Amino acid sequence: MGKETGFKEFQRKTYGYKPAEERVKGYSEFLVPPTAKELEEQGARCMNCGVPFCHNGCPLGNIIPDFNDHVYRGKWDKALESLRSTNNFPEFTGRICPAPCESACVVGLIKPPVAIKTLELSIIDNAWENGRMVAKPPKFRTGKKVAVIGSGPSGLAAADQLNRAGHSVTVFERAEKVGGLLRYGIPDFKLEKNVVQRRADLMAEEGVVFRTLANVGVNVPLSEIRQNFDAIVLAGGSTVPRDLSLPGREGTGVYPAMEFLSQNNHRQAKLSGVRNQRGESIQEILATGKRVLVIGGGDTGSDCVGTSIRQGAKSVLQVELLPKPPEGRTDKTPWPTHPGPASFSTSTSQSEGCERDWSVGSKEILRDAKGNVCGVRAVKLDWSKGKPDEVPGSEYVIECELVLLAMGFLHPDPKGLLEQLGVEKDERGNVKATNYATSVEGVFAAGDMRRGQSLVVWAISEGREAARAVDSYLDGQSYLAAKAASLCQG
Repeated sequence: MGKETGFKEFQRKTYGYKPAEERVKGYSEFLVPPTAKELEEQGARCMNCGVPFCHNGCPLGNIIPDFNDHVYRGKWDKALESLRSTNNFPEFTGRICPAPCESACVVGLIKPPVAIKTLELSIIDNAWENGRMVAKPPKFRTGKKVAVIGSGPSGLAAADQLNRAGHSVTVFERAEKVGGLLRYGIPDFKLEKNVVQRRADLMAEEGVVFRTLANVGVNVPLSEIRQNFDAIVLAGGSTVPRDLSLPGREGTGVYPAMEFLSQNNHRQAKLSGVRNQRGESIQEILATGKRVLVIGGGDTGSDCVGTSIRQGAKSVLQVELLPKPPEGRTDKTPWPTHPGPASFSTSTSQSEGCERDWSVGSKEILRDAKGNVCGVRAVKLDWSKGKPDEVPGSEYVIECELVLLAMGFLHPDPKGLLEQLGVEKDERGNVKATNYATSVEGVFAAGDMRRGQSLVVWAISEGREAARAVDSYLDGQSYLAAKAASLCQG
């Protein structure tokens, strides 16, 4: 695959970025794509290794050497065919996936790895731009109906697969627009919402029905779903945020990160009202002119940083409970594992003007006479014994007017739909689903609701596998990939 000496001849080249001072003026994506020649050279860097570990590095099992080779040879149609055989939405993963495939690239043992993520995004964007992404509805229907509850990446993937297999699929979304986390949780500067909408529109052309403002178990009775559908896929995500139980937590100006991000996405899209992720009206949250403290060092925290800067924050500080990770791999993160947060990195948002600190514990949220947040009493932590010990005499105050809690999510909302269905849960509070089937007949689960909070690429994989389980349940067996290819036109 590629050119056998390509990794020696060509240097790694990825998407570039517009200057920070330019991109922070708005919420548009700021990627600068490589030229066609540079992309072919990146495909040439794939070294025809004996065992392509990148396959295992990718949760979807993308056939990476194949599409690398096709790009190298200028066969963009073939590259698209290879990519779409395993990934329903490469325009999403190509923008926001941390690329564990690249961590597993064999070239990465001796040189910078192949720019797999850049090639993936270039293939799908090229297809959209050149009119090759056209609707291919099934040639006939099986007569079976499936309800998918939740339109995030796992729900969309399950719906896409089941529709291609000939089942009639309806996706129920409680918010105003389709996309779930993709639309309401990820800022536009990382994923513009027209990218999400054009995919939903294509799926609708292929026969998937989308019902928005449809909260199953609330304004859509569960009995209606049970009566009208042969199977249900739960793909509602992990929505209960991890909170801080601190004195002063109830002060005005402390919010879960997703409420801040979701509200800003509503505002940018000019959707009705100021709402949170659940579609509920809430008080407006703005970083404008404020000193912002982001507690949590992951991707969601980074998104809060970039959004706060664009809103005109006076300053932004992001703190992390854990110690600062080392640069590069360690004995705990050997190749070909994906080091993830165990390896130091700087996001584009963090490079736009954010201060960062590690080994910081929060002890109290300080409030003024009116109950508004004015600071956080913090302490430095010592992790030398493998646990967080407070450093004596290290207490200090972080002055701030807005505190955003970006510490991840615990589990799906246990009330409402899950309570009505009576599905069994695991010890973490997620829906227990063996081989994606829950304890309730005909009900399946996928994505963060089943797996726990994870990456978008894992959510897509979960949706695909849940669709296979549903197809087997409805038809007695499933050859979903082959069936979808034969049933779809074109």
